[in-house]
Amino acid sequence: MDESGIFLYYFYTHQMSIAMIASSIPQFALYGEAAPGAAELVHVELIETRSRQYDWHIADHTHKGLFQLLFLLRGRVSATIDGQTWSCEGPTVITIHPSVVHGFVFSKAAQGYVLTLDQSVLFGGDSGDRFAQLFVEPLQMTFSAESEVLVRVQALLEQMMQEFAAPLNGHALMLDWLARCILLLLLRQQKERHDSELIGRADFDTFSRFRELVDANYRGQWKVERYAARLKMTESRLNRLCLRLGGKSAFDIAQQRLILEARRKLTYVPASVASVAYELGFQDPAYFSRVFKRHTGMTPRQFRRQGEAQDSPA
Repeated sequence: MDESGIFLYYFYTHQMSIAMIASSIPQFALYGEAAPGAAELVHVELIETRSRQYDWHIADHTHKGLFQLLFLLRGRVSATIDGQTWSCEGPTVITIHPSVVHGFVFSKAAQGYVLTLDQSVLFGGDSGDRFAQLFVEPLQMTFSAESEVLVRVQALLEQMMQEFAAPLNGHALMLDWLARCILLLLLRQQKERHDSELIGRADFDTFSRFRELVDANYRGQWKVERYAARLKMTESRLNRLCLRLGGKSAFDIAQQRLILEARRKLTYVPASVASVAYELGFQDPAYFSRVFKRHTGMTPRQFRRQGEAQDSPA
């Protein structure tokens, strides 16, 4: 089975065992309404419209053949998702597959929308199965109040509410288009976050490789240019990476490792300061002393005498 086949297999069989075990869980078209023969393909309503009827407590249930998205813009919700409890504050979006048993307890200040979609909206037209990625498993997406994506999604939901209030020619088609726009915006956002996580891991791996190179080559006193070339990146990018993940420039990190070794040798190796300097790649012991003092606040001899004084018995 190829990769796409595996994806579809897991999508269609997601939590089948849970669905079988939970056969007694109520199934609704919309919560509190018996499933009709032909449910609406797209339905949107305010969270408070239905939740207020049930004292803000929506008991565990499923929606056969219907996918749901909860857009909590303000307030809190304690969401029960297949036996797990998610405590969420708005603005956030939760996606729910038809087989997922779910329930909500909202705060009375909760505001937002519930969007319910027939499977034909997800898989119809030329969208293929791209939107299925949002529902393979229950998903929570948190947004900042200033998020551009959130602003656009909220505007589309408001347009859907207006369309429901005064349906005109092409009503069903308009709702279908608006729903797909929302799904596409969420899909873009999820992909950006996924890519960002991958980039974050890649940057961490690169920084780790830089530290390994420093450990292996600090005696050679490599220049930052050489480290960057080995890592196949520019000096400026390497410095930005080091500042972000290490709090210091690439040069300072390499120097810090060099001085750490100098401190160790001055403490544990009974060799002259000049010998330590030459062993660490310095051609001029006086220059070594200046570099050491710049980092430690004392000369190598002062550092060594201080250590000897601390080790002497009182």
